[in-house]
Parts: sequence; structure tokens; C-alpha cells
Amino acid sequence: MLEFLRLRLRQGTPTSPFPGREPGFPERFRGLPVVEPAPGAPPFDVGACLFAPEEGGEQAAGTVRFSQDFRMAASTRDALRAATGRVELAGALDEKMRRLFGRSLRLRSVVAGSCGGCEAELNAMSNVVFDMARFGIQFVASPRHADGIVITGVVNRNMREALRATYEATPGPRIVIAVGACAIAGGPFAGSPEIAEPLGIPIDLYVPGCPPHPLTVLDGLLRLLGRLPEDRVRAAP
Repeated sequence: MLEFLRLRLRQGTPTSPFPGREPGFPERFRGLPVVEPAPGAPPFDVGACLFAPEEGGEQAAGTVRFSQDFRMAASTRDALRAATGRVELAGALDEKMRRLFGRSLRLRSVVAGSCGGCEAELNAMSNVVFDMARFGIQFVASPRHADGIVITGVVNRNMREALRATYEATPGPRIVIAVGACAIAGGPFAGSPEIAEPLGIPIDLYVPGCPPHPLTVLDGLLRLLGRLPEDRVRAAP
């Protein structure tokens, strides 16, 4: 027992220092795109970006490089489109919703047609490193027990009604979060006839990435709940 305690002391605390301090990322991490726009180019769409190496360098939108800024969750779809790639970060819910969900948020995951990448990152949010439960956020097995739903993957035709039924089974007021390029813009499958038409479900938070880093998702959730320290509300320049 004493040897085990000594080992734990040597290991230290593995939980990420976020949001108290800036987390560190490896050099190869591809975060928020930074664009030097080409004349007359359309806005760069972070929501549709796959964060692949091939998307860097000279592109139709201009010269693209990937920063190490993990903050890119937005409250609206339009907030993910900008000539420079800069995202208008998510704002907090209104006071009533923050009173309801600010200290305890239960979410039901809906995998609407995914490769599994986004779900792996969402699963990682519950491990000892990211530990989203310390903020009162958990995934639950039933929409009846949930405060909102998290959609991952393209909404294909076979999942259309399942997603609708899950949304309707979640008690109101509820929040809806679209995680990953597929859920936001169809990802690499954009334009496929297998993608269902928009369901008209209102989205409260868009989290870009392919897949998004767990801290990108967690940062978006804490912004939505108004739980970030004041000096962390804005992204680093």
C-alpha cells in the first residue's frame, strides 16, 4: 500500500489544467485555421474544414496554416465563416437556461452516421485527463434523463427519424450540440444523396473538427454554460 501511494505521488495530477491554465499541445496539433485571404475569395468555412494537411498552404480561400488554438466552438453556423478563419466564439445561454444547466448538464449522444472518430474524442472527455464530470457534465443512456443531445456524424436517411425521435423524447427546455465537420456540414460526404435533408432542429453549439479535440468540445460547453473564468472567455490572439 505504501509503495502504491509513493507511485501515485510520483505520477502527480494527470488532469488537464484547463481552464485554469493554457493546455499544451504537440507541435503536430492542427487547431484553428489562420487564413491570409486571397482577393475576392469566399469566406473560409471552419465548420466544413477537415483539418487535413492537404488543406494547409495555398488554397482557393488564400494561404492557410493551422494554429495551436483549440478554441473554435460557435453559437451559430455563420460564426464559423470568415475570410481570415477567425471564429466568433460561442456566447453563454440566457440566464434561465444557465440556472437550469450551469451546474449539472446531462447529454445523450446520437451517432447519426459516423466513422467513430468524434465518438472516441467524446469518450475521452470522461477519462482522468479531461474529466468533464468535474464540471457536472455527463453522458446518459436515455434521452428521457437528458438535458440535451450531442449529434455526431452526417445525418443519413436511415438515422433521420431516430434523431427526430431522440430530440422529441428529450424533455424541454433542451440544448442541441453538433460535433464535428460531418454533423455541421456533411464533412467529406457533403453533397451525397444519402444525407438527409435538414430536420429543422435548432442547434445551440457548433463544435468544428475532424474530429474535434476533447478540449475544443469542453471549451464550447463551458462557454455555453458561462463557466469559464473571465480571463479565458476570449481566445488567445
